[in-house]
Amino acid sequence: MLAWTGRRFKIRKNYKNMFSHVVIFWTDPAIPNAADELIAGANKYLRPIPGVLQFHVGKMAASHRPVVDQTYQVALNLIFPDKKTQDDYQVHPQHVEFVEKVFKRVCKRVVVYDFE
Repeated sequence: MLAWTGRRFKIRKNYKNMFSHVVIFWTDPAIPNAADELIAGANKYLRPIPGVLQFHVGKMAASHRPVVDQTYQVALNLIFPDKKTQDDYQVHPQHVEFVEKVFKRVCKRVVVYDFE
């Protein structure tokens, strides 16, 4: 597991307690640039929140495999050191601002997968 230290990646040796937060977004088809706006908003509001070890947001990747869900537009994958850090992230003012200013405006549906 790699962790960003601010200037370089550091190998994180103890990742036994890591907590993954995966968010799948279906954007509003009536908003042509909804996926781009959602990604920009995630980068602006969510990326700087303290405690995130890994941040990855992007558009759905096309696949020839029928088992791969291709109905969503954007996914967010966050890794935290533990559940408490993720709980703190959920109530952080920047997360709340993202939900209010971006998510509610451009999304129709969301599914979250959390696992340890």
